[in-house]
Amino acid sequence: MAWRMPAETAPHERTWMTFPAEGETLGDTDALRNEGYAAWAEVAAAVARFEPVTMVVDPAEHARARRMLPSEVELLDAPVDEFWMRDSGPTFVVDETGALGAVDWIFNGWGAPVWASWRKSAEHARLVAAATGAELVSSTLVNEGGGIHVDGEGTVLLTETVQLDPRRNPFADRARVEAEMARTVGATTAIWLPRGLTRDYDDFGTNGHVDIVATLASPGRLLLHDQRDPGHPDHVVTSELRALLAEQTDAAGRRLEIIDLPAPETLRDGEGFVDWSYVNHLVVNGGVIACGFGEPRADAQAVEILAAAYPGREVVTVDARPLFARGGGIHCITQQQPAVTP
Repeated sequence: MAWRMPAETAPHERTWMTFPAEGETLGDTDALRNEGYAAWAEVAAAVARFEPVTMVVDPAEHARARRMLPSEVELLDAPVDEFWMRDSGPTFVVDETGALGAVDWIFNGWGAPVWASWRKSAEHARLVAAATGAELVSSTLVNEGGGIHVDGEGTVLLTETVQLDPRRNPFADRARVEAEMARTVGATTAIWLPRGLTRDYDDFGTNGHVDIVATLASPGRLLLHDQRDPGHPDHVVTSELRALLAEQTDAAGRRLEIIDLPAPETLRDGEGFVDWSYVNHLVVNGGVIACGFGEPRADAQAVEILAAAYPGREVVTVDARPLFARGGGIHCITQQQPAVTP
């Protein structure tokens, strides 16, 4: 059976999310916890304007979730520790008959760091697969959904410091990873980034997830995070990535058209240089849920670029600062389930 991960722009059946649970990621004060709950709820409400949303919820948080979420958002009770559905949940795939599959990567909390609590959410891929009736596609690769992007036509973006991370896959090499990508998501061409954004290598980072760096808006067209301020270390990083990507070809043999998506003007927060990125958006049926950072000019510019990259879709901006403060963005907390034809 040949599995293929559709492009994010393909029609969706629904979007999956996980409601926050108390712990280090959510925050250690009532104010921080409430901010986190509200941020997840706001994203869910924005997505629900365009397509159904199902939220995995820890039973201890069920009442809060039901109170904060729109009534049309479905709840599925299950134990939760980490709540980044893109990473702990499945990656959905389809086969040539229209059957739905769910890739169950091994999830170890982004390399089993000492701070992460991930064993409960590592079961979410199987849980979601069962709830959707998808065939489980088991993988021995430690990987996360935020660590890959595809064009639906055989191209996958990867990062050397993620899939080849010795804390994740100590015995992997490029050939083994690429073979597993071919088996699970139907990728025939891998484009490897050498690294991700600077902040993502902090203790609470993912070590280089591609979904805050670059995405394939359509076959042959790549949106790239563009840090234009030389005072930020990502200025050098994104310049080097642009030069590398300009020399790559996709599964169809095309050179990539690179569309720069400028970073917000803010360079630092209380922890250091930020990795705020408009690349970390979610494409939904008829829309795009975009990250906003409280910067009217930069946010508006991003909306304009995203609207041009995804013609015919309404771009809706949600404040992503509370998400990035916890380690990710809108794409990181969502996972699309493609629509299939029986």
